Amino acid sequence: MKIPPRLQPLVDEGLIDSVSRQLMSGKEAMVYVVHSGDEARCAKVYKEADKRAFRQAVDYTENRKIRNSRERRAIAKGTRFGRRMTESHWQSAEVDALHRLADAGVRVPEPFGFWEGVLLMELVTDAEGAAAPRLNDVEFTPDDARRHHATLVREVMRMLCAGIVHGDLSEFNVLLGAGGPVIIDLPQAVDAAGNNHAQRMLLRDVANLREFFGRFAPELHETRHGEEIWHLYERGLLRPETQLSGAPPRDTGPVDLDEVLRAVNDARAEEALRRERLANRGEP
Repeated sequence: MKIPPRLQPLVDEGLIDSVSRQLMSGKEAMVYVVHSGDEARCAKVYKEADKRAFRQAVDYTENRKIRNSRERRAIAKGTRFGRRMTESHWQSAEVDALHRLADAGVRVPEPFGFWEGVLLMELVTDAEGAAAPRLNDVEFTPDDARRHHATLVREVMRMLCAGIVHGDLSEFNVLLGAGGPVIIDLPQAVDAAGNNHAQRMLLRDVANLREFFGRFAPELHETRHGEEIWHLYERGLLRPETQLSGAPPRDTGPVDLDEVLRAVNDARAEEALRRERLANRGEP
């Protein structure tokens, strides 16, 4: 195919040799299958801020550390340079998260480099060597749904032990690779200890997995792994190998009604977005 303008600099620098096809278009980026020598990879081209459909970016960037004082002041003032820096930090956050999570043993694509708003990384493939499908594109048996749900809950725990919450985890950003689920799309990942919204985001991530796999194994609707995981994390008791019961912990503290309402509204918005995606795909 004709090389997209944003990928031409990578061709000129010899980082990629050719572009095979567009793989997908998401809320925040276009993804292409590219070749470097004989090796197929994928190139994620981030959309400009005014063309990106990702919601509530300010919640995700809360407390992200910016070491350069000039950039920090420009971002606070909202200057043109500051807006460029905001975009740069938003995009590079995914690279940082991929490296941290890979080091922690989380199943994520291997990153190869980041140049001018383009992330070059591993192409996740299925058993036949084709680009792996998203969970949303696959039908599961009850046994497979339970198995993959358990795997992803374990990955969420492993991420949290590494200090990261995905923040937008759902069936639309998990690929079913040859070796099992692989988590993708991480520019909105937040620091679990430094972001006031981390608990709400983790609970929503786990709830999204529960609701999706619960379509194939209805008993999963009764589990409350998110609450259990956060309860253990807050008390310093969470480990990647921790065995979960799926039951919510006993809550003896006061209820934050504002946070509950916000979580409900987020869930409704997420469901509306899911229905819109399915409608655009022509599915009931």
